[in-house]
Amino acid sequence: MNVLLADDETLMLQILKAYFVAEGFNVLLAQDGDEAIDLFYQHKVDLAILDWMMPKRSGIEVCQAMKKTSRVKVLLLTAKGDPDDEFHALQSGADDYLRKPFDPRILLIRAKKLLHLMAPTVIGDLTVDIEAQKIYRDGKDILATNKEFELMRYLVVNKGHIVTRKMLLDQVWGFDYFGEERTVDTHIRRLREKIGEHWIRTYRGMGYALEDHHE
Repeated sequence: MNVLLADDETLMLQILKAYFVAEGFNVLLAQDGDEAIDLFYQHKVDLAILDWMMPKRSGIEVCQAMKKTSRVKVLLLTAKGDPDDEFHALQSGADDYLRKPFDPRILLIRAKKLLHLMAPTVIGDLTVDIEAQKIYRDGKDILATNKEFELMRYLVVNKGHIVTRKMLLDQVWGFDYFGEERTVDTHIRRLREKIGEHWIRTYRGMGYALEDHHE
């Protein structure tokens, strides 16, 4: 899933990017309202997290422009603390509102709730429960290992998109992992044995994708 982060504070952007990338999201960064709008038109954006006070166009203006042409989820960030400001933000079309300063972990939970990622994901006969960290097939716990669950979680977040072995290694094993990329193939094979061979498709020379052929 693509998350657009727009804030004129460079350090804030880099911190938030690290949190979202670690959770398997693709992140687009903008430092002003015009750049945010440009990225929105260039990419499919699932969630836009916008700072209210940005150069060129405010978060409110960007939100209103996005909502005119799409159903993208929008979360506004602001240092403003007046209840009237929150009312104005939500009235502009924003789906949620968070005051600065905030804990990035709280922002992640808000983002996941907006994208309905906190609820169990059902794909055919599979249920992936993100909060419980379990995978069920026909209602039965497949007893996935931690690595198998993390692989599945990342594939679910990026369902329908090809993810490379390098991406999976970085997100599941960590950026400091220096082992063989083929270890991903071994874990994917074991995961397939538990969930069924047809869910995860191999794209030779590219990577893997979780695909629901019933959609």
